[in-house]
Amino acid sequence: MAIALLRVFSPIEFPIGLGIEGDLRGKKYDGSLKRKKQIWKMYSLSKYACVGLDPEGNGNFMIRSSVVASPAEEFISSEQRVYDVVLKQAALVREQGRITTPIDVKPDMAVPGTLYLLKEAYDRCGEVCAEYAKTFYLGTLLMTPERRRAIWAIYVWCRRTDELVDGPNASHITPSALDRWESRLEDLFAGRPYDMFDAALSDTVSQFPVDIQPFKDMVEGMRLDLKKSRYKNFDELYLYCYYVAGTVGLMSVPVMGIAPESKATTESVYNAALALGIANQLTNILRDVGEDARRGRIYLPQDELAQAGLSDEDVFSGKVTDKWRNFMKNQIKRARMFFQEAEKGVTELSQASRWPVLASLLLYRQILDEIEKNDYNNFTKRAYVSKVKKLAALPIAYGRALISPASTQRQSSRDSSLLKG
Repeated sequence: MAIALLRVFSPIEFPIGLGIEGDLRGKKYDGSLKRKKQIWKMYSLSKYACVGLDPEGNGNFMIRSSVVASPAEEFISSEQRVYDVVLKQAALVREQGRITTPIDVKPDMAVPGTLYLLKEAYDRCGEVCAEYAKTFYLGTLLMTPERRRAIWAIYVWCRRTDELVDGPNASHITPSALDRWESRLEDLFAGRPYDMFDAALSDTVSQFPVDIQPFKDMVEGMRLDLKKSRYKNFDELYLYCYYVAGTVGLMSVPVMGIAPESKATTESVYNAALALGIANQLTNILRDVGEDARRGRIYLPQDELAQAGLSDEDVFSGKVTDKWRNFMKNQIKRARMFFQEAEKGVTELSQASRWPVLASLLLYRQILDEIEKNDYNNFTKRAYVSKVKKLAALPIAYGRALISPASTQRQSSRDSSLLKG
């Protein structure tokens, strides 16, 4: 790592729109599964056909996605791809122990001056996180210094990646620019960072059991945004949500750690982290329907729109009708199911890491409530959570972060009613 840090300020070819500090404007980021006896089953849940991976064939399954009018072989392929990434990352964590401990940098291993540059890089990541994700940043301050800095570095990389296709210079981004960004990622994991932000993440992945695949998959999600503006069913949308948001959970769990008193399997914690990413992205999609439509994009399952008697033109016209309300009710219901799955695993994280994740979950879930309060008008009204409600959520999240994993489920239903009140 010491050699790598000597290249922190080396000249390189940046993807368009990224300088040495990067362009960081734009959007805010804010089931025990075992390989043996994998049994894919179809279940009926309300109006949706859902899929679950039932490892033991006992009827316990993880909600995954709708498979309405989707060929079984395509469906299994999409789900299995994500599942394999989960297994790989979980196995990597198990190899180094469930409670990850960063590797100390020995003074005799460091080139003079590089530790100062690395500290500066992490501090800059923290400043970016504080500016664009204030609530989440506040929660990270409760983490250990090593975990806190690592999460900041991951956040900044995700933000920079998102800005490639969704920032002010997005119109100039080409597939080859994303190829260069992915090549740069591989160099970063090999200990060859290109700038100060890369140096922070390069140091992070050298200390924690973080796999490169979720990062590469996020870049793949950016490629989809360049070439795809419609999703024919929820299976396609689910994979997109994994690429652009579910990956963040897989990147973060090795850093946040699992509580020593947790009885959950490593895979189940990763599945919950994945579910939180999916839930957050589905919420983003439902909140931003009007904004996306004005850019010619519709991130809604085409087959479900048709089943509701709606078309792309209805979305572009932006009229709230009874058909639209009924359609939105079902979409919100699905997002809430993913939040429920996520909540089960967040409570298994190490205590010092729970608060920012729980706060994010509680606040994001409230966006769905706000869409309902706006009479499902997500065309011209942006659903947002007021500062008062945000402040009210923080002590609830903090209180729950102090509760042991075994006790947290009993508290969650009471908290939901308090937040809605």
